[in-house]
Amino acid sequence: MRRLGTVTRTAQNLLIVRCEDDDRPEIGVAAVDESLSTIGRVVDVFGPMSRPYVAVTPEQEVRAASLVGQRLYAR
Repeated sequence: MRRLGTVTRTAQNLLIVRCEDDDRPEIGVAAVDESLSTIGRVVDVFGPMSRPYVAVTPEQEVRAASLVGQRLYAR
């Protein structure tokens, strides 16, 4: 498991996560929170190469707005 980044906002029912470095995850990888609960899946990587953004599609039961400011991890 590695650190994915921090959720900065939501857009069109996606979580927008700012990576902390240039280590980008693969599309399709699971995004989990600190308690290892699955939050969603990475569907896009975009933005600057040095610190890209990641779009995560949240699971059905996840309230996206409640995750703003939380750190996510890639499993």
